[in-house]
Amino acid sequence: MVNYKIILRLIGVLLILDGIFMLSSISFSLYYGENDLFPLLISGIGISLIGAVLYLFTRKCNQDIKKREGYIVVSLGWLSMSLFGALPFVIHGAIPSYTDAFFETISGFTTTGASILNNIEELPHGLLFWRSLTQWLGGMGMIVLSLAILPILGIGGMQLFVAEVPGPTKDKIHPRVRETAKRLWGIYVLLTATETLLLIIGGMSFFDAINHAFTTMATGGFSTKQASVAYWQSPFIHYVITMFMFFAGINFSIHYYVMHKNFKVIRKNDELKFYSYLIGFLTIVVSVALILQNYAGIEKSFRDSLFQIVSIITTTGFVTADYEIWGPFFKVLFFLLLFIGGCAGSTGGGVKIVRHLLLLKNSLLELRRLVHPRAIIPVRLNNSSVPQDIMSNILAFFLFYVLVFVAGTIIMSIIGVDIITAMGSVATSLGNVGPAIGSVGPSSNFAHIPDAGKWVLSILMLMGRLELFTILIIFSPAFWKK
Repeated sequence: MVNYKIILRLIGVLLILDGIFMLSSISFSLYYGENDLFPLLISGIGISLIGAVLYLFTRKCNQDIKKREGYIVVSLGWLSMSLFGALPFVIHGAIPSYTDAFFETISGFTTTGASILNNIEELPHGLLFWRSLTQWLGGMGMIVLSLAILPILGIGGMQLFVAEVPGPTKDKIHPRVRETAKRLWGIYVLLTATETLLLIIGGMSFFDAINHAFTTMATGGFSTKQASVAYWQSPFIHYVITMFMFFAGINFSIHYYVMHKNFKVIRKNDELKFYSYLIGFLTIVVSVALILQNYAGIEKSFRDSLFQIVSIITTTGFVTADYEIWGPFFKVLFFLLLFIGGCAGSTGGGVKIVRHLLLLKNSLLELRRLVHPRAIIPVRLNNSSVPQDIMSNILAFFLFYVLVFVAGTIIMSIIGVDIITAMGSVATSLGNVGPAIGSVGPSSNFAHIPDAGKWVLSILMLMGRLELFTILIIFSPAFWKK
């Protein structure tokens, strides 16, 4: 039987945190003296009070949380935070349509970066900061943050960690989940602070720097400028953001080991090497192609190529150039890159590098197995055999991913979106990337998508952020059986 009281209790905790972080945005409203103070204040207090009521009225519940409760809390938690997180935009009037406000907010929490805004610079600073903060919280995961305090509340958090942390494997850098969460968040904060400082040195204002650091480390891609990072023509800023997008796309447990001078983990990690080689190879190919077609000088061709390749593969979605005008080859290439994703255990979305690597290894080994049918040839990762259940999980994931992509494209086409835009919008939402192809390319946004389409894409963003199974399993009959 599902323990509904503990579910409501945990959602209450998440809403309290949601409200508290929203209230932190008021500091920018006060500093700039703008009219978003009241919307943020009333929304933050209201959300925190609702969370407190849920928490207090369920204090006598059974504290045991199992897998089913974990999956429900994660799914409903992200949905609840997005539903309530949209309120200040609507109350202020910056985004008067609740559908648009919800789309923008869930795009933030899922670190997708798809936007409906045509006037980003006109938004008050407090709302802009809250918009970026949703991505920063969603990047490492509000629920991973709450793991650090759940033991204080007498609630174990391992089931939440398993349900939320992306990728087919979960690297625990400490036997206690709470300590793992604290270390991951410590690294996350340190990298964010370092990038903020470097962007300030590069010429950004403190406000622009902290917002872009938030959305870079979250691989989210929300910017304070309508033109995204292309607003700044500084090579230094472009390279700094590229470097930290690359860092954000790496498994955060690797950052932890490197900070403790355990460099062997880099040499042993097949996923990291494949991730680096893929980015390097694609950057060279795109750079050479741009130079041959006289796009720009060698340095700018290389810089724009590197930036866009890293941005799309890590699912960040920042842009410094419109790759759609580069030619048909680039449009096809960047569409395919929407299905790659960052490393497992990173803040990046998408399919994940490790799944592609293991599927490739398994396919190559299948050729050897055909020649030697009696031989037992396991797939190996980091010099260790990969259990068959993980390979089965990966194959099932790819099948579901393709089916959801096809179904989403058909639904968007029925709604009235042209086929190219339908494919691009579904791929980028499911992969949590942001820009795509068609009328939702890097120089456009999602404002013109019909309301029904925005709700469909919002669901796909949530499914992509929680890696399909967390959502799909809830609709499985077996999930609800005793």
